[in-house]
Amino acid sequence: MKVSTPLTRGWTLRPDDSRHLPAHAPGGLAGRPVAATVPGCVHTDLLAAGLIPDPFLDRNETDVAWVGRADWTYSTELPAGGAGHERTDLVFDGLDTVAEIRLGGSVLGRTRNMHRSYRFDVTGELRGGGVPLTVAFTSAYAEAERVRGLLGDRPGPYSEPFQFIRKMACSFGWDWGPTLVTAGLWRQPRLEQWSTARLAEVRPEVTVAEDGTGIVSVHVTVERAVSGAGRALRLVLSVAGTDVHAELPAGSDRLTVRAEVPGVERWWPRGYGEQHRYACTVTLSGDGAAPLDVWERAVGFRSVAIDTTPDEHGSAFTLVVNGTPLFARGVNWIPDDVFPSRVTPERYRRRLEQATAAGVDLVRVWGGGIYESDDFYDACDELGLLVWQDFPFACAAYPEEEPLRSEVEAEARENVVRLMPHPSLAVWNGNNENLWGFRDWDWEPALAGASWGEGYYLDLLPRVVAGTDPTRPYWAGSPWSGSRELHPNDPGHGTTHSWEVWNRLDHTAYRDDVPRFVAEFGWQAPPAYATVRRALSDDPLTPDSPGMLHHQKAGDGNGKLARGLAHHFAEPADFDTWHYLTQVNQARAIATGVEHWRSHWPRCAGAVLWQLNDCWPVTSWAAVDGDGREKPLYHELKRLYADRLLTLQERGGRLVLAAVNQSGEPWTCQARVRRVDAHGGPGAEAQLPVRVAARSVALIELPGEVAVPAGSARDFLVADADGLRAVHFPVPDHAFAYPVAEMATEVTLRPGGVRVTVTARTLLRDLLLQADRLHPDARTDRGLVTLLPGESAEFTVTGWNGEYPERLATALRCVNATGAMSPVAESVR
Repeated sequence: MKVSTPLTRGWTLRPDDSRHLPAHAPGGLAGRPVAATVPGCVHTDLLAAGLIPDPFLDRNETDVAWVGRADWTYSTELPAGGAGHERTDLVFDGLDTVAEIRLGGSVLGRTRNMHRSYRFDVTGELRGGGVPLTVAFTSAYAEAERVRGLLGDRPGPYSEPFQFIRKMACSFGWDWGPTLVTAGLWRQPRLEQWSTARLAEVRPEVTVAEDGTGIVSVHVTVERAVSGAGRALRLVLSVAGTDVHAELPAGSDRLTVRAEVPGVERWWPRGYGEQHRYACTVTLSGDGAAPLDVWERAVGFRSVAIDTTPDEHGSAFTLVVNGTPLFARGVNWIPDDVFPSRVTPERYRRRLEQATAAGVDLVRVWGGGIYESDDFYDACDELGLLVWQDFPFACAAYPEEEPLRSEVEAEARENVVRLMPHPSLAVWNGNNENLWGFRDWDWEPALAGASWGEGYYLDLLPRVVAGTDPTRPYWAGSPWSGSRELHPNDPGHGTTHSWEVWNRLDHTAYRDDVPRFVAEFGWQAPPAYATVRRALSDDPLTPDSPGMLHHQKAGDGNGKLARGLAHHFAEPADFDTWHYLTQVNQARAIATGVEHWRSHWPRCAGAVLWQLNDCWPVTSWAAVDGDGREKPLYHELKRLYADRLLTLQERGGRLVLAAVNQSGEPWTCQARVRRVDAHGGPGAEAQLPVRVAARSVALIELPGEVAVPAGSARDFLVADADGLRAVHFPVPDHAFAYPVAEMATEVTLRPGGVRVTVTARTLLRDLLLQADRLHPDARTDRGLVTLLPGESAEFTVTGWNGEYPERLATALRCVNATGAMSPVAESVR
């Protein structure tokens, strides 16, 4: 039986030549090795040794920039191995990125791709043990700049040469991420010992026949040792209690084994059914009863397709799972840490559970990051999250010549094979914004006929997917209209990225068109207050204090935040008001888009928020900040992505009530619609029947008596149904005559936390409890809520024991009291 031994102990790290380190490099690096953690990277090892400051704090990022320019060597000694086995292999699942591997005095090989694994035959080299192993990393900058010099420059968004090396692009910095160019053994290395033969590749195609029979066709490739070269081998495929036996003849290394499983239960995305999975095992054996090698995964039976049928609006882009079209409620995913080796299975699980709790059913793995570990996809399988997987190309022109082309093909094939057992994986996507970039970002004159990646997206990658994983659709890019004849970002076809809003337009402009599928859209806000305070020592803390500006990576990001606020609010008087209002504006912006697009189902079939998460503390588009704290936007997603959504929308110059029902059951109830005077109380009211079929939208006409006069500074509209609320204010906040906010609070101690009950004595617009201002560890279960006089809202707060209830004065805010409020604490019990 094959034996696998992790190689995670006894590693040390040193610079290749300490004489050439910059003057400000720590003196402790000269002449002595540093203990290294594997998996890990240079930055995390230097940080653990106290040799560099935390690059996530203040402006320390710039103080450690030298690390990415240096060459580094990891060293260890391999244990004795090989006894009782015919072959011994040294396997690296992740080397970041340009490395030379030496065993004793011999060079085993060289690598230049973070996204691939590598295997070296070291049979006979480990007798007696204690054999030195070194992995010498050349700076990724040096390799990328060498390739750029060889192939010629290519246009991109930044001066960093990320498109010239097969490495996580965002480690070179992005408009939300720091520039921390890593090196190291970022995934676990191991020794594998085996005899006769091993399973070199197992590629399962999982489909479902029309009669409900599950079909697993497993394409197996074996590697034979000398003793296995002239022997027949046996394979057993086991799926859900069905065993299929097959023989691999002597001299053959490939075989396909097919199992049919009648009456399987299908795997469904969350909200549509259960996530049924079945154990799938391939066992390789020789003459004896003991297996030589075993491959085990959990597979799920489902079909997935993209409907691109032409219609009167252009052509559809609708995900269809098990024959059911769905509106994708999605989020974009970036690497959860700029140092990916720090992302544990538990951290993946926590972040993805946050996504599901917010109503998300699709996660797009963005093309400037990595192919995530199987822990990520396992969690998605279990949670029912569809995965849209980008190939790692983003926002730049990529050369198609060697030494890159063969690396791209090898990494693509390896990762398609690795990930295809996961039922959550739904779409392979060729790139992020590169087809769009060639058309609109003035690349063509700069390229002067040079390659830029089109051959990858329209030829190489679709061939790899079709030949390796034909059970899933491939889409050439995001955005992409599906044809060279159309603009890549045509909202009437394919996928659209909506960035004119945020970059140049107010969020109300989301309502100006109806895209078929919005694969990126977003609005910035700073991280939670406790995250800002942990990461920055600015005193005073202002929107443009040094640390805040350093942790704002978007071009003119603060300017765009300010212009976005100016459309709706008076200029904030202080940091706390600015922080609250930017959070409110982010949530409102996303609500404006999602409500509009969902009300146009099935013409619009998806919204994928940019972005779920952050990789460090930063002002960004994320719903969950770099410390894992949930912004108000996160809680707003719970409303926006719920199966049932109530929203007031404009159609043909008039307001209608849109009832969106994405559940599998009809929705029948009564809606109460009121015109309210912010100072004089309720006005006209109507009771309207709501009847919406499953997976449908109903547009309900409003009677004239509840109409709000255009331009009114006092009147607004409120619609309530089944515990859902929609509001419409006819003018911007700075033009509305809000009453002075009055409220009362009650704090009730409960096991594990407290309940804060807020009762409105006046209109409270977008009331928010910022729990982390009560205690850095505090969390709350809800975000923005608008209350009418006499109404109450309950906030469940964990991580706070009710101490210092006076802190509620700064933790509670609403739009009509943007300074610190003075709530009346009627009781604390």
